[in-house]
Amino acid sequence: MPHQLRVGARAPSLVPLEIRARLERGEPSANHMEQIAIDMGALLKTAFPSLANEADRMRSGGLVTKMRAGGQLLFEALGQEAWVVARNSESDSVRGWGAMAIGWAPALNLDNRLQLMRPYADDAHFAVREWAWLSLRPHIAMEPETAIRMLRPWTSEESERLRRFATEASRPRGVWSQHIAILKAEPELGLPLLLPLRSDPSRYVQDSVANWLNDASKSRPEWVEEICSAWLASSLSPATTRICRRGMRSISRVARSAAPESSTPVP
Repeated sequence: MPHQLRVGARAPSLVPLEIRARLERGEPSANHMEQIAIDMGALLKTAFPSLANEADRMRSGGLVTKMRAGGQLLFEALGQEAWVVARNSESDSVRGWGAMAIGWAPALNLDNRLQLMRPYADDAHFAVREWAWLSLRPHIAMEPETAIRMLRPWTSEESERLRRFATEASRPRGVWSQHIAILKAEPELGLPLLLPLRSDPSRYVQDSVANWLNDASKSRPEWVEEICSAWLASSLSPATTRICRRGMRSISRVARSAAPESSTPVP
């Protein structure tokens, strides 16, 4: 069955052995559950036979740890060719190792890393795009204000994938990644990225902007309410409405849980 039509398993243990074997031969995955099920050591042997003796390094820890290990291994073996060679693989996991190699490589400044990451951030496979921002997350967390300045032009890119990268990589809390303390405390620093995307036509981008706001709402709910109020007052865009509704979902849940239970008056 073609990859595009395959529905991924809902748990790693439910991935059929045949699918797992195909993934370990280098076919693309349908979801993260399939990636978790992969024997990454076996995939390493298939993709890079010369590194077969390093396979056990790819079998420890969770998925993100294994992906970072893949990036480290490729950089150790190939140097700056790592992300060039990995880009040509059919396997999204191998391409993910290439993205991770960019984050692992020493002696690169943030601007260099961002430019090298562009093709991975714009990859056709959703998982590769996830590995792209996760790879750079530690570097962005070290220089958040510099990162925001450098990512500002990405918000004007034609590709929705690149526009999304700008907000996904800079989320105050993020997923599977360290938090960025200054953006939790001062989310207004992220406005250079949020403002250009507040009415973005792409739902893919809208979801990321909303998630950025939702992250911020957990430490600065009043700021998120003020921003959304201002955006909604100045725009009737359905995109802005959707972003604000999703961006304030945690605030709404808290409000509902704090509301007194209604009661029926006694006649």
